[in-house]
Amino acid sequence: MDAIVVDALRKTYAGDVRALDSVSFAVREGEIFGLLGPNGAGKSTTVRVLVTLTEPDAGRAEVAGHDVLREPGAVRQAIGYVPQQSGFDREATGRENLILQGRVHGMRGESLQRRAAELLERLGLADAADRIVRTYSGGMKRRLDIGLGLIHRPSVLFLDEPTTGLDPQARAGMWKELERLAERESLTVLLTTHYLEEADQLADRLAIVSRGRVVAEGTPEALKRELRGDAVTLELDDGRCEDAERTVRALAEVHEAASDGSTLRARVENGGRAVPGILAALEAGGIPVASVTVSRPSLDDVYLAVTGRDFKSEDESGILEGAAAR
Repeated sequence: MDAIVVDALRKTYAGDVRALDSVSFAVREGEIFGLLGPNGAGKSTTVRVLVTLTEPDAGRAEVAGHDVLREPGAVRQAIGYVPQQSGFDREATGRENLILQGRVHGMRGESLQRRAAELLERLGLADAADRIVRTYSGGMKRRLDIGLGLIHRPSVLFLDEPTTGLDPQARAGMWKELERLAERESLTVLLTTHYLEEADQLADRLAIVSRGRVVAEGTPEALKRELRGDAVTLELDDGRCEDAERTVRALAEVHEAASDGSTLRARVENGGRAVPGILAALEAGGIPVASVTVSRPSLDDVYLAVTGRDFKSEDESGILEGAAAR
């Protein structure tokens, strides 16, 4: 049974900015589903529609069997939502924050106290339960955010960029915690992320979103298996990417090639055998190469294959556009 159904959602903001362009996907009960895409791809807008904070211009969506437009109250009772910006009281303790959130959901008495204590223990916050939250580390604050979303025992949990701003060690710890929580709480989890490794690590299945559209969907492994062979990445000394791309594309062993800035990426059947021929062709064309690497397919390669654009460059572009809009 599907816990979330999204069908042809559309949303346009002022200035004819199309945030969602017929987005469709489904999330099965009990799975961790990732919405992966660069900044500005439409991930957060999708989540805001699903948690009833934004109405779509067209399309429909159901969460936990409830239509988000016709039954918003029922949807809110069934879900937990952890937005990008923290919602806790910095001057209250971790325990006080959880109890207050539980009361907002109609919880009272000993059962609320037990639930707060249970979550503090599961989230590794028991020793800091009665400390003021402003003294918490970044990772502790993010775990408390998740506790606020779980206090009322939702069946579906939405996590919008759950590890943004955390250092690599804290991020890896959060991944492990989320996997454990999803199993122990019998949750369906939808998370948005622009971290490729996070989607690869956490998601049972994922949808890759680009410029308001779903461009690929499946398990991380299945999406990577669709790409043939190895990825060859070349850093060029003089930036002649267009010339290098034409040269490499002409080689029989190269399936595809794309360039961005001073970086050229090619897909080949066998990287070890193909690299000498690629380097020889570029040298013959007078195109110097600073470095070359060979790797197995990644989600970055999947994104490049389905959009023709580099994920990192598009992510950075989305950050700049968002800052300019603010």
